[in-house]
Amino acid sequence: MLKRILSRRTLIGTLALALCAIAVSERAQAQAQAPAIEQIRQRGTLRIGVSTFVPWAMRDTNGELIGFEIDVARKIAEDLHVQLEHVPTAWDGIIPALIAGRFDMIVSGMSVTPQRQQTVDFTIPYAASGQEIVANRALSGNVRTLQDLNQASVTITCRRGAVPCTFLTENLARATIRQFDDDAQAAQEVLNGRANAWMASFPRPRFLALDNPQVAFMPFPEPVTRSEEAFAVRKGDTATIEAMNAWIRANQANGWIAQRHAFWFDSREWRNRVPTN
Repeated sequence: MLKRILSRRTLIGTLALALCAIAVSERAQAQAQAPAIEQIRQRGTLRIGVSTFVPWAMRDTNGELIGFEIDVARKIAEDLHVQLEHVPTAWDGIIPALIAGRFDMIVSGMSVTPQRQQTVDFTIPYAASGQEIVANRALSGNVRTLQDLNQASVTITCRRGAVPCTFLTENLARATIRQFDDDAQAAQEVLNGRANAWMASFPRPRFLALDNPQVAFMPFPEPVTRSEEAFAVRKGDTATIEAMNAWIRANQANGWIAQRHAFWFDSREWRNRVPTN
């Protein structure tokens, strides 16, 4: 009889533990499915996935993260009245890490592409990048349009195998396109006066012009090709998308995003804050 009673108690205890485990699992699953914006507010911490790219996000001389995206993430956290936690992640693994729940969203200069839209959802754009052209003042000071460079007498450099070389070959076929193994060589040709212009990914060409204003200039204020950047969140998280869209619109309207973007991409005031290569 005593054995039977103990057996029943053991069974009841086992069932109770199983039910408790199920309840905990269900709570964890419900929390994981909750909109990120709700989790952020409940947790009191905004977790941002970021990869380091100058000047979107980089380490300063003290090892601290600085850059345009770092400013953006800090402002979001400040406006939400929560703490900020950056989760540095390799670029090729940043979307899988978001899906796995390692952080709440990606704020890392991510361009919106159809391929990425299959696995994550994006907010409205808050910034843009693309491919830019910087030109030699002495050789091409009168350039005003892209077709001004489409001349047999014009030499344009680019990095072999990169998007700019394909674009130049397809759109400026009359010009001489010289391809180099790295962007540094291609840029140096412009500074040395051996090429009229260099095409590369934003913001390298404009930094060349900012660092060498007597020699180089930006003939076109906007990128020749444009890609839009947005925050990425997990699929189906409409509440977080709506909250972040409202934040973007508000900070576009008050000029904050444009002001911070201009500081990091249209000036070199920050250059002494980062280690030299």
